[in-house]
Amino acid sequence: MAIEHDYFGYLGSEQEDELYWSESVAVGEQDVDISLSSPEEGDVALESLDIAAGMIGQLEDLDSDAREAFVGELATDTSNTVAYFYQSVAELGDEILDDAMSRESGDRQIDFLRSLQLLRVSFLPHHSGEDEPFAVFEYSIAPGESDSVLIARFNINADVIGTETAI
Repeated sequence: MAIEHDYFGYLGSEQEDELYWSESVAVGEQDVDISLSSPEEGDVALESLDIAAGMIGQLEDLDSDAREAFVGELATDTSNTVAYFYQSVAELGDEILDDAMSRESGDRQIDFLRSLQLLRVSFLPHHSGEDEPFAVFEYSIAPGESDSVLIARFNINADVIGTETAI
C-alpha cells in the first residue's frame, strides 16, 4: 500500500505497510538530509503529513529553536548539551575542535553550539502526541571526525520536547 501526498508525492517502501520518503533540502548554506518514515501506514493521518511538509518549509526557524534549547541547557552541568560538549572536547581534541568551530565570540560553549552542523532531520508522522518526537534534528560539530551527534526532538506542535546525545 502507499499514500499519495501533495508535497511528498508517493509514500511507500519495500515493506508492506511502511512509509518512507527522503530528500536533501537546502537549509541556510548547507544541504540537510530530510526523511519521513512510519512503520505502519495506517498510523499516519494526512494532517500529520501536512504538518511535516509545513515544518520542512520552516527548517531554519526550527533550527534556531533547537539551538536556543541547547543554549538553555548550558546552565545545567548534567544536561545532554554539556555532556556532548565535553565528550566532543575529549574525543576530538582542541585542534580539531577549533578547526570545526566557525565562530569566535570568546564564549567557547556558545561558539561550539553556533558551529554545530545540522546533518539530518527525521520526521515520524505516526507520533502525533504532544510528548512524542515528531521531528528529530541531528547535529554534529565535526561530521567527518566523529559519529557522535546532539539531537533535538520536536513534537507535532513544533515545540522542543527534549535533547539527547547518540553515537
